[in-house]
Amino acid sequence: MPYWKLSDNEKTQLKAWWRWLDENRGDRAVLRRASSPDDILLSPSFSKFFNQMPASWLGGERIQYADAAMVAAVVARIKNHSDKHSFAKTLAVLSGDKTKSPLSELRFTQLQKSPTEQEVFTRICRAIQMLGGKTNVVSITEDILQWLLEFRQGHARKPQQRLAVRWANDYYANLKD
Repeated sequence: MPYWKLSDNEKTQLKAWWRWLDENRGDRAVLRRASSPDDILLSPSFSKFFNQMPASWLGGERIQYADAAMVAAVVARIKNHSDKHSFAKTLAVLSGDKTKSPLSELRFTQLQKSPTEQEVFTRICRAIQMLGGKTNVVSITEDILQWLLEFRQGHARKPQQRLAVRWANDYYANLKD
Protein backbone atom coordinates (compact mmCIF):
# COMPACT_ATOMS: atom_id res chain seq x y z
CA MET A 1 0.00 0.00 0.00
CA PRO A 2 1.78 3.20 -1.12
CA TYR A 3 1.60 6.41 0.86
CA TRP A 4 -1.33 8.69 0.20
CA LYS A 5 -0.26 11.50 -2.12
CA LEU A 6 -2.28 14.50 -3.21
CA SER A 7 -2.10 15.40 -6.87
CA ASP A 8 -0.56 18.75 -7.83
CA ASN A 9 -4.08 20.07 -8.51
CA GLU A 10 -5.29 18.90 -5.09
CA LYS A 11 -2.30 20.55 -3.38
CA THR A 12 -2.91 23.81 -5.21
CA GLN A 13 -6.60 23.90 -4.38
CA LEU A 14 -6.04 22.89 -0.76
CA LYS A 15 -3.52 25.71 -0.25
CA ALA A 16 -5.80 28.17 -2.08
CA TRP A 17 -8.68 27.24 0.25
CA TRP A 18 -6.39 27.58 3.29
CA ARG A 19 -5.41 31.11 2.14
CA TRP A 20 -9.11 31.88 1.47
CA LEU A 21 -9.75 31.27 5.18
CA ASP A 22 -7.70 34.40 6.04
CA GLU A 23 -10.34 36.51 4.33
CA ASN A 24 -13.22 34.46 5.72
CA ARG A 25 -12.51 34.37 9.42
CA GLY A 26 -16.07 33.38 10.31
CA ASP A 27 -15.71 30.16 8.34
CA ARG A 28 -12.31 29.53 9.93
CA ALA A 29 -13.79 30.07 13.40
CA VAL A 30 -16.60 27.58 12.76
CA LEU A 31 -14.09 24.96 11.63
CA ARG A 32 -11.69 25.64 14.53
CA ARG A 33 -14.43 25.32 17.13
CA ALA A 34 -15.33 21.82 15.99
CA SER A 35 -14.60 19.21 18.62
CA SER A 36 -15.00 16.37 16.12
CA PRO A 37 -15.02 15.94 12.33
CA ASP A 38 -18.73 15.09 12.55
CA ASP A 39 -19.42 18.63 13.84
CA ILE A 40 -18.12 19.92 10.52
CA LEU A 41 -20.28 17.94 8.12
CA LEU A 42 -23.44 20.00 8.58
CA SER A 43 -21.78 23.42 8.58
CA PRO A 44 -21.87 25.89 5.69
CA SER A 45 -18.10 26.28 6.14
CA PHE A 46 -17.58 22.64 5.19
CA SER A 47 -19.81 23.04 2.16
CA LYS A 48 -17.63 25.95 1.00
CA PHE A 49 -14.50 23.87 1.59
CA PHE A 50 -15.86 20.91 -0.30
CA ASN A 51 -16.95 23.06 -3.25
CA GLN A 52 -13.48 24.58 -3.54
CA MET A 53 -11.72 21.23 -3.63
CA PRO A 54 -11.06 19.30 -6.86
CA ALA A 55 -13.88 17.43 -8.59
CA SER A 56 -12.26 14.14 -7.54
CA TRP A 57 -13.26 14.95 -3.94
CA LEU A 58 -16.91 15.57 -4.78
CA GLY A 59 -19.31 12.72 -4.24
CA GLY A 60 -16.77 10.85 -2.13
CA GLU A 61 -14.97 9.39 -5.17
CA ARG A 62 -11.43 9.85 -3.85
CA ILE A 63 -12.04 11.23 -0.37
CA GLN A 64 -14.88 10.25 1.94
CA TYR A 65 -17.00 13.09 3.34
CA ALA A 66 -15.99 12.40 6.95
CA ASP A 67 -12.31 12.34 5.93
CA ALA A 68 -12.65 15.65 4.12
CA ALA A 69 -14.33 17.07 7.22
CA MET A 70 -11.37 16.05 9.36
CA VAL A 71 -8.98 17.63 6.86
CA ALA A 72 -10.98 20.88 6.84
CA ALA A 73 -11.17 21.06 10.64
CA VAL A 74 -7.44 20.38 11.07
CA VAL A 75 -6.19 22.62 8.26
CA ALA A 76 -8.33 25.50 9.54
CA ARG A 77 -6.24 25.41 12.73
CA ILE A 78 -3.02 26.08 10.83
CA LYS A 79 -2.04 29.75 11.07
CA ASN A 80 1.22 29.60 9.10
CA HIS A 81 1.97 27.17 6.29
CA SER A 82 5.57 26.05 5.90
CA ASP A 83 6.84 23.80 3.11
CA LYS A 84 10.16 23.46 4.95
CA HIS A 85 9.38 20.29 6.93
CA SER A 86 6.88 17.46 7.07
CA PHE A 87 4.27 17.52 9.83
CA ALA A 88 6.09 14.88 11.90
CA LYS A 89 9.42 16.66 11.54
CA THR A 90 7.94 19.96 12.78
CA LEU A 91 6.91 18.13 15.96
CA ALA A 92 10.59 17.59 16.83
CA VAL A 93 12.42 20.59 15.32
CA LEU A 94 13.40 23.33 17.73
CA SER A 95 12.34 26.83 16.74
CA GLY A 96 13.63 30.17 17.89
CA ASP A 97 15.17 30.15 21.35
CA LYS A 98 13.28 27.06 22.55
CA THR A 99 15.25 24.26 24.15
CA LYS A 100 12.56 21.57 23.94
CA SER A 101 10.81 20.05 20.96
CA PRO A 102 7.23 21.26 20.46
CA LEU A 103 5.83 17.78 21.12
CA SER A 104 7.28 15.55 23.84
CA GLU A 105 8.17 11.94 23.09
CA LEU A 106 5.27 10.80 25.27
CA ARG A 107 2.72 12.90 23.35
CA PHE A 108 4.28 11.82 20.07
CA THR A 109 3.93 8.15 21.03
CA GLN A 110 0.32 8.76 22.06
CA LEU A 111 -0.37 10.41 18.70
CA GLN A 112 1.15 7.46 16.83
CA LYS A 113 -0.91 4.96 18.81
CA SER A 114 -4.24 6.79 18.63
CA PRO A 115 -6.86 4.03 18.63
CA THR A 116 -9.79 5.97 17.10
CA GLU A 117 -10.51 8.67 14.54
CA GLN A 118 -11.68 11.00 17.31
CA GLU A 119 -8.50 10.39 19.29
CA VAL A 120 -6.16 11.09 16.37
CA PHE A 121 -8.18 14.21 15.51
CA THR A 122 -7.89 15.52 19.07
CA ARG A 123 -4.17 14.74 19.28
CA ILE A 124 -3.36 16.31 15.90
CA CYS A 125 -5.27 19.45 16.86
CA ARG A 126 -3.36 19.60 20.15
CA ALA A 127 -0.06 19.12 18.27
CA ILE A 128 -0.89 22.01 15.93
CA GLN A 129 -1.59 24.17 18.97
CA MET A 130 1.79 23.21 20.45
CA LEU A 131 3.43 24.13 17.14
CA GLY A 132 1.92 27.60 17.43
CA GLY A 133 -0.24 26.86 14.40
CA LYS A 134 2.75 26.49 12.06
CA THR A 135 3.10 23.34 9.97
CA ASN A 136 2.89 21.99 6.44
CA VAL A 137 -0.72 22.05 5.12
CA VAL A 138 -0.07 19.43 2.43
CA SER A 139 1.95 17.08 4.64
CA ILE A 140 -0.63 17.04 7.43
CA THR A 141 -3.44 16.46 4.93
CA GLU A 142 -1.64 13.52 3.33
CA ASP A 143 -0.84 12.13 6.79
CA ILE A 144 -4.45 12.36 7.94
CA LEU A 145 -5.69 10.63 4.80
CA GLN A 146 -2.99 7.94 5.16
CA TRP A 147 -3.86 7.40 8.84
CA LEU A 148 -7.55 7.00 7.97
CA LEU A 149 -6.72 4.58 5.15
CA GLU A 150 -4.56 2.44 7.46
CA PHE A 151 -7.17 2.62 10.21
CA ARG A 152 -9.84 1.20 7.90
CA GLN A 153 -7.78 -1.19 5.77
CA GLY A 154 -4.99 -2.20 8.11
CA HIS A 155 -1.29 -1.45 8.01
CA ALA A 156 0.96 -2.22 5.09
CA ARG A 157 2.91 -5.47 5.37
CA LYS A 158 6.23 -3.70 4.98
CA PRO A 159 7.00 -1.53 8.02
CA GLN A 160 8.67 1.13 5.86
CA GLN A 161 5.29 1.73 4.16
CA ARG A 162 3.47 2.50 7.43
CA LEU A 163 2.66 6.03 8.51
CA ALA A 164 3.76 5.42 12.10
CA VAL A 165 7.20 4.34 10.89
CA ARG A 166 7.52 7.36 8.59
CA TRP A 167 6.46 9.65 11.45
CA ALA A 168 8.96 7.98 13.79
CA ASN A 169 11.79 8.42 11.26
CA ASP A 170 10.94 12.10 10.71
CA TYR A 171 10.47 12.81 14.43
CA TYR A 172 13.38 10.91 16.00
CA ALA A 173 15.89 11.91 13.30
CA ASN A 174 15.29 15.54 14.29
CA LEU A 175 14.73 15.22 18.04
CA LYS A 176 17.32 17.03 20.13
CA ASP A 177 18.04 15.62 23.59
